[in-house]
Amino acid sequence: MKLATLPYNDGDNPTSSKRDGRLVVVSDDLQLYTDAQHIAPNLQSALDNWKIAQPQLQELANQLNNQSVTTNNQPFIQQHAMAPLPRAYAWADGSAYVNHVELVRKARGAAMPESFWHDPLMYQGGSDDFLAPYAPITVADENWGIDMEAEIAVIIDDVPMGADYQTAKQAILLMVLVNDVSLRGLIKDELAKGFGFFHSKPSSALSPVAVTLDTLGDAWDGAKLHLPMRVDLNDAPLGRVHTGKDMVFDMPRLIMHAAKTRHLSAGSIIGSGTISNKSDADESGNQMGKPVNQGGAGYACLAELRMIETILYGAPKTPFMRFGDKVTINMQDDAGNNIFGTIEQIVENYQPS
Repeated sequence: MKLATLPYNDGDNPTSSKRDGRLVVVSDDLQLYTDAQHIAPNLQSALDNWKIAQPQLQELANQLNNQSVTTNNQPFIQQHAMAPLPRAYAWADGSAYVNHVELVRKARGAAMPESFWHDPLMYQGGSDDFLAPYAPITVADENWGIDMEAEIAVIIDDVPMGADYQTAKQAILLMVLVNDVSLRGLIKDELAKGFGFFHSKPSSALSPVAVTLDTLGDAWDGAKLHLPMRVDLNDAPLGRVHTGKDMVFDMPRLIMHAAKTRHLSAGSIIGSGTISNKSDADESGNQMGKPVNQGGAGYACLAELRMIETILYGAPKTPFMRFGDKVTINMQDDAGNNIFGTIEQIVENYQPS
């Protein structure tokens, strides 16, 4: 089942706040949608009452995919979609791919703490303003080091504090793709304060649809998704990174970490962190990732490419994104079908109104 959020039409009488949009069910091929407000006005409402809403939404999805419901069918235009959750109760982003963290530290000559291999890193980002999948990345200064981070994330049910692995696993309701935008030039000074990210982590974008786990078929093993993520920069391949490879902490483990000292509410979003793959070792034992055009998996962010360039050449060669640059993120199944829809964003100069 695939769920999306669309804005209210002019003249609509919203059953909830306009900023939360209206819930629709989308066909598996992403071609059609049908309104689901008679089941739940928005996705958060559905998540709050999932045991009741899920069977009804699934039945509506079955009817849509079987073309047995035709009265309210409309073409699904991804560019019109809001984020599935335009605002969420929590957004906690982990670092499941420790290779990415190891490269960060190696590039600046720092040792990798042993704890990083068994205790995930995680930060809590802003969840009040998730960007639509085709919304621009608006930044006031392109010298702030504008970067994309292609990730997967899960939307969860209520999770009790101190949840065990099985409880965390069963709490996963939906999956989305994320572009976790980072302003790399602001990170160093923020971390130096010893209090974490804030200015360096503006709003993230979510994929057009959120999907239930059964939609992923055998690619979802209950804890990890085993598919490549496609990341393009200005229509050129930047990454074909594999989500199931080199993932040290799976999604239930990240949920457990987030719930160690607090309850998590239905609708909270837990991210994987930047997808990062090693390459096969060369003659010197080097396993740093290689570009797509050299037969490698490439990169899910520019920072990782720049770190490898620093290690190899003493300084980065690839610039961060500039105004006018475009990043495209999506994922295909083994048959080449777009699963989540596409995130496509252009970097724009923010001008206060």
